Amino acid sequence: MKPFDPQRAEPGRHPRLEAALATVNRDFAAALPDQPPLALMVWEEQVYVAVSDGTWHHDGLQEPDADAPDDLALGLVADAAQETVADRLRRAWPVCPSHGTGTHLRPEGTTAEWEGWGEDGSERLVWWCGGGAAGDSHDLAAVGELTGA
Repeated sequence: MKPFDPQRAEPGRHPRLEAALATVNRDFAAALPDQPPLALMVWEEQVYVAVSDGTWHHDGLQEPDADAPDDLALGLVADAAQETVADRLRRAWPVCPSHGTGTHLRPEGTTAEWEGWGEDGSERLVWWCGGGAAGDSHDLAAVGELTGA
């Protein structure tokens, strides 16, 4: 059995995941400015989105094929980042400042009745707020465009 020894991802080895993480890290820095940026870690050919101590909490990722939509990589990384932040930092992220609730990754313009992802994964991705008890759901910000949430 191979010992558990994850390493930071070699720059340039996973370009689509790296670009997606740079976008997600803009939101992470806007919401949690005192936290170091998230990083990509590699273990046994899988890539993980980790907090600064190198730990994570999600299934491994693979670099998307070159012909896959860019939002596929962004969605994978944003979802993994949310799982890791929730588990490793014990907090919801991002949080809607109007409602004080955690947001969810969704395609732009969805409603509370949204039933799942489309077939091609080419939707613009946003952090979506369920609106709290009032149910006034809304898109908080496009992924990568969050400010201070």
